[in-house]
Amino acid sequence: MKLHLFRNSGACCATFLALVLQLGLPLAALAGPVNVNTADAQTLARELQGIGLAKAQAIVAHREKHGAFRSIADLARVRGIGEKTLERNRDYIRLDSRPVPAGARPAAPSAATAPGGTRPAPMVRPGTGPR
Repeated sequence: MKLHLFRNSGACCATFLALVLQLGLPLAALAGPVNVNTADAQTLARELQGIGLAKAQAIVAHREKHGAFRSIADLARVRGIGEKTLERNRDYIRLDSRPVPAGARPAAPSAATAPGGTRPAPMVRPGTGPR
């Protein structure tokens, strides 16, 4: 008795190819963090989704003419960059060189911090302090 594992090898190859493409394309679509204030046009086009070389060159030209971007929203001033493009890339756009961990927000200065950078002594309720 012969087993015909590859009886329909054309369909098998097509299925395998479809599976590879489905798994491979999302991985290829992952953008990496990129500093829009220092990156060249090729890097911007490679790392940001929906940004081709022409839009990347427009970002660089805008930056050279008007100075560094201060916020991600500033990128919308570049012709061809819309809110959808910004939303798609928001997690991958950097404005400075410091890495930003996922889900982290910049720390706001504490109201309890004194101007010299030291914290005042904590207040202790009467009768609860050290004995």
